[in-house]
Amino acid sequence: MTDPSVPELLAAAVAALGGSEREGQVRMAEAVANAFDTGEHLAVQAGTGTGKSLAYLVPAIARAVADESPVVVSTATIALQRQLVDRDLPRLADALEPALPRRPTFALLKGRRNYLCLNKIHSGSAEDSDEAPQEELFEPFAASALGRDVQRLTAWASDTDTGDRDDLKPGVPERSWSQVSVSARECVGAVRCQFGTDCFAERARAVAAEADVVVTNHALLAIDAISETSVLPEHQLLVVDEAHELVDRVTSVATAELTPAALSVAVRRVTRLVSPGLVQRLDAASLTFGSAIHDGTPGRMDYLDDELATYLTALRDAAGAVRSAIDTAPADPKAAAARKESVAALSEIADTAARILTSFEPAIPERSDVVWLSHEDNRGSVRPVLRVAPLSVAGLLHDRLFARATTVLTSATLTVGGSFDAMAGAWGLTISDSPAARWRGLDVGSPFQHAKAGILYVAAHLPPPGRDGTGTDAQLDEIAQLITAAGGRTLGLFSSMRAARAAAEAMRERLDTPVLCQGDDTTGALIEQFADDAETSLFGTLSLWQGVDVPGPSLSLVLIDRIPFPRPDDPLLTARQRAVSAHGGNGFMAVAASHAALLLAQGAGRLLRGIDDRGVVAILDSRMATARYAGYLRASLPPFWATTDAATVQAALGRLRSP
Repeated sequence: MTDPSVPELLAAAVAALGGSEREGQVRMAEAVANAFDTGEHLAVQAGTGTGKSLAYLVPAIARAVADESPVVVSTATIALQRQLVDRDLPRLADALEPALPRRPTFALLKGRRNYLCLNKIHSGSAEDSDEAPQEELFEPFAASALGRDVQRLTAWASDTDTGDRDDLKPGVPERSWSQVSVSARECVGAVRCQFGTDCFAERARAVAAEADVVVTNHALLAIDAISETSVLPEHQLLVVDEAHELVDRVTSVATAELTPAALSVAVRRVTRLVSPGLVQRLDAASLTFGSAIHDGTPGRMDYLDDELATYLTALRDAAGAVRSAIDTAPADPKAAAARKESVAALSEIADTAARILTSFEPAIPERSDVVWLSHEDNRGSVRPVLRVAPLSVAGLLHDRLFARATTVLTSATLTVGGSFDAMAGAWGLTISDSPAARWRGLDVGSPFQHAKAGILYVAAHLPPPGRDGTGTDAQLDEIAQLITAAGGRTLGLFSSMRAARAAAEAMRERLDTPVLCQGDDTTGALIEQFADDAETSLFGTLSLWQGVDVPGPSLSLVLIDRIPFPRPDDPLLTARQRAVSAHGGNGFMAVAASHAALLLAQGAGRLLRGIDDRGVVAILDSRMATARYAGYLRASLPPFWATTDAATVQAALGRLRSP
């Protein structure tokens, strides 16, 4: 008896789960299996409703069981991780077990910060008031709330089997969780830790090491690629779902920052570990640097002035000196955790300062990092942050991800302007002809008949949007007319929270149907209210562009206020745009237009979530009809029936609301 083929396994799985096979799903499953066989990387665009999770999980399970070697699946969102681990994989294990040599296994693996640290809890460092943010010294309620959270988390440590933050209901703020968790750098290590055998993070890693399919997130995938030590099980096959998020998530992990608050915490941490002279040296360097960036001008830095360079050098050297003193001091088992946390914080400070200094060295012909200063609002006061981020992560992904594992990258939106090239370039797949860069793209389409199910309406008669981010009177009139025609049922996607709030306030005065706005409650609660009441509209910004899945009559109209170009003062994207232009390319099209096209596709993808869904995507930015780049942007959208006639669209929305 021969082993069943991937299409046969997929058919068995779909039948067992009570679904029906789709052509695109079968094509994708066969392509994934072929990629695993040939070692050629695969980019698959699979529209909503294709069933892409099954299409990659079935060949992944089959290959993992056959080879006794794990397949890693990386996602961008907790929601998809939970869907895979709590729903898809258990059901697939049941469905495929009769056809496979044994029952397939799976595990969820997250970064160490997501698990309780028993050593930190029981050593008493979780109750160290020095760890509390400085402003809590002046807010007794905040301090007492922090203490209550720590007590609750300490009690929970005795009841939980996983120590996983996502299993804590209700959750706690980040500042509270940080009291009972450690980063990989701060961990004393399982061998030296008195709680090493009971460590939640180590137990999760041990389970993952034996699993056929390991589900993780893009951040941990990036850490595994960047760090010198492996945090994921050794693997040769990788699936990256929500792959349109990969570059941003890897960039975020590779970004470092220096803030006065973090420096202050580091100084307090080392007070009991080194001599007063070294503490004073670090404190003086921290205060001087903090004052300099507080008084500095926000924005991207194209050069480093001598004054700031001097302060960064002093900070680097002071942090390095204190770190060396801690490393060479006699070992004290009782202070092991505090020493490790201090060394981790000092290493981050010294390394970040050195990285910023190095990025401006004249010997480097072409800068690989971007440095910028931000002044962020912190309860009415200024929070200065000096950040450094990679200009591109293409080389890192090429060398540290694709060179190590055959990779399948998939999402509902991967083509930009109708081509995979932009995404492939950002991923580093076009850097060379090496085996690490052999790839092909495949669009398996969508089960939806977009031209019959949806209308793309561009309000060409409206004036171009202004620079202040809020809608014009004409745009607000248009929004009111469309929502009235739809009878509510509207998801409004805005380029900024300021624009979303302004539109929500205006609509609440004009409309008889309810209007919710992001920030009124948790995003999850708002989406639930929106889905439960068909007359309700929900306005919001970026997370709603990608995080709303509401099939059925509650969503008939997706409003997009303007083309979502990156902000002109975004230091990283403008630096990338300038770098493309410096090499003779079109920086605007390669960076700004590609960014906008991907977000537009994500936003438009909120409309059709079920096979019976119908509705309108309305873009209230006349540039979608008049600008030279309009065709490029439209090529990234589903093939809806297109019109610029407002009366036609309002009539269609009116028909949809009729029983």
